Amino acid sequence: MSSSSDIRMVDVGEKPVTARQAVARGRVLMQAATLKLLKQGKLLKGDVLAAARVAGIMAAKETHRLIPLCHPLLIDDVNIEFTTDEKASAVEITATVKGSGKTGFEMEALTAVAISGLTIYDMCKTVDQTLRLDNIRLTRKSGGKSGTISLE
Repeated sequence: MSSSSDIRMVDVGEKPVTARQAVARGRVLMQAATLKLLKQGKLLKGDVLAAARVAGIMAAKETHRLIPLCHPLLIDDVNIEFTTDEKASAVEITATVKGSGKTGFEMEALTAVAISGLTIYDMCKTVDQTLRLDNIRLTRKSGGKSGTISLE
């Protein structure tokens, strides 16, 4: 068993600063009636997607405070997009995080999606006990030594 002394932040001091971007996606599954209420703006707590967008942006900016060993990064832009999927009865979330740094923005994009999803969950839970966050994943990253990697 390893001890806590085995945990350390990666030293990125010698890495060059490059323009970087990360895109993550996920979704919140719900009942069709819940999706309808969300789209009509009729949920008790108000505009669900506006709140989820702000929460996702805030989360991306605070990732280094939430996840141990993440470096604080200067973020140039966070974009959170939502699409509704009537067939799956879901809200699809896409977060794009851009900036320049010595390490990537993957964790910031993933955190933005997760917190946006949790905000949707929180704002819909009073009318739907079947809510589920699903398929949160990195879909693309660019910059740094690895260049561009598309996972979808």
